[in-house]
Amino acid sequence: MKAIDVKDLEYVYMARGDSEPARALNNISFSVDEGEFVAVVGRNGSGKSTLARHLNGLLLPASGTVCIFGKFTHAEDLIWEIRSQLGMVFQNPDNQLVATTVEEDVAFGPENLGVPPAEIRKRVDESLEKVNMLKYISHSPYMLSGGQKQRVAIAGVLAMNPKCLVLDEATSMLDPTGRRDVMNILKKLNKEDRITIVLITHHMDEAAQVDRVLVIDNGRLLLDGTPRSVFSNTEILKKAGIDIPQVSYFYINAVNEGLIEGGHMPVHIDEAKELFSRCSFSAGESLISPEGPASEAEKEKVIEIRNLSFIYMPGTPYEKQALKDVSLDVYRGEILGIIGHTGSGKSTLIQHLNGLLTPTEGSISVSGIAPKGKALKELRRKVGLIFQNPEDQLFEETVGKDIAFGLKKMGVPEAETEKRVLEAAEITGLPEDVLERSPFELSGGQKRRVAIAGVIAMNPEILVLDEPTAGLDPAGSREIFKFLLKLREEKNTTIIIVSHTMEHIANYCDRVAVMDHGELVLTGSTREVFSNRELLAKTGLDVPQITELFYYLAGINPCVRKDILTVEEGIAELKRLLKK
Repeated sequence: MKAIDVKDLEYVYMARGDSEPARALNNISFSVDEGEFVAVVGRNGSGKSTLARHLNGLLLPASGTVCIFGKFTHAEDLIWEIRSQLGMVFQNPDNQLVATTVEEDVAFGPENLGVPPAEIRKRVDESLEKVNMLKYISHSPYMLSGGQKQRVAIAGVLAMNPKCLVLDEATSMLDPTGRRDVMNILKKLNKEDRITIVLITHHMDEAAQVDRVLVIDNGRLLLDGTPRSVFSNTEILKKAGIDIPQVSYFYINAVNEGLIEGGHMPVHIDEAKELFSRCSFSAGESLISPEGPASEAEKEKVIEIRNLSFIYMPGTPYEKQALKDVSLDVYRGEILGIIGHTGSGKSTLIQHLNGLLTPTEGSISVSGIAPKGKALKELRRKVGLIFQNPEDQLFEETVGKDIAFGLKKMGVPEAETEKRVLEAAEITGLPEDVLERSPFELSGGQKRRVAIAGVIAMNPEILVLDEPTAGLDPAGSREIFKFLLKLREEKNTTIIIVSHTMEHIANYCDRVAVMDHGELVLTGSTREVFSNRELLAKTGLDVPQITELFYYLAGINPCVRKDILTVEEGIAELKRLLKK
């Protein structure tokens, strides 16, 4: 039986004001068999989320049909039955959290389906256990980190025992171990319980693990096939703004350089390990220059954190120590990455940098300013903070007014404000015509740019970004980092990035700080940190696929470098090892 059958689906978003109606889906047809595991990939604004909202009747087709387990979504008398069979998890978990405790939130769905209390109790415990959140059963969901909230949202849907599960970027806020755990849960549900799963994702390593991949661009279905067959269409994917798994990209580069013969392209890390372990390596002079870290005495400290501890809601049943004795220095003009598992204290730490939170113990100095009292105003001019969800920082009726808001609060003259707004828009890649649009009409990537533009317009010395690329497609992520590098180059801005995407940290950061359960457990150059794979694994973190591949090869042959960070470095190392 077909779980999902979509035929000639079209959908148009109605116009606002003078703007033209936007065609979001254009003549899409596909089907998903019961028990199949399918991934949907595409750039931001390609139509993925619009498609997902058609699958449980949140949106109805302008033309064409959507049929779920033999029931058409346009049949009003069947819509509740469809929604009980097809559960949906959204990108932003706050949109799905409704209760005051985790237990009540997960129980909400089964209660509304009329499930007996004893069965609800069983389902709640089982669902939370599956997402590793049972120990938080009595916590308020609003006191959890973004990744923890997402696990609760997934558990709430699992508790309703759906026959089909649709996840719209549901792993975007999770750490690598959390994403891997969720993928293992989904694969187990798919194989053992025969639950049909549709996964919308920007993570190609996730798409590589499914039965089929659908590629959508500009509302059209471009490709439909196995992960290997889809990822082989590199030119089509490139035009659609989609990357392929890092090991697949490395393989293609190695073939193009004549280092190995073409054949069976790896899409999983294990396939890459098996393929490249067959190569005959011999030592040669390294083509990668050793790092010579500058003396700390030569660098100017802009942030000094000493013995910082912080407790949420002290003296209450919800008391939680989020930071424990953290000491860290940040230097002018560097890009510092802060990594750690979900709930490790990363977001709590950065909210101390401009005085949003006050230390329970310890001290912070930013350019010689302590974040307290009358100094807070000056501090917040120096430190710009971009939150995980850009929507949290957007509230004006136009993009231009939103970018100008902080400048007006600072008393900047109107002429200077207009100049800075245009400069910030240019740096962040926002076209001038966008300045007159509502920020809430923009895509996720554009909203993030507006949020960043509003902060950099105030010329902060330090820019702090919490998960700046969460939910963005690969092309959008590259653009974010492109203008962050430009900002550093042109203004010597110090940049602090909190991220779960290890490839971004490896590619763009000078140094990395590793958090674990509120403690700072490791700091060093990016290469030094990613060379410590065992410690990272203990803290729930992965390394980039290319780093894992060469770490594995180094275990087989000691002449192989194990501190490779990028595909380009991997190709250089392969040339050395093969003497080509």
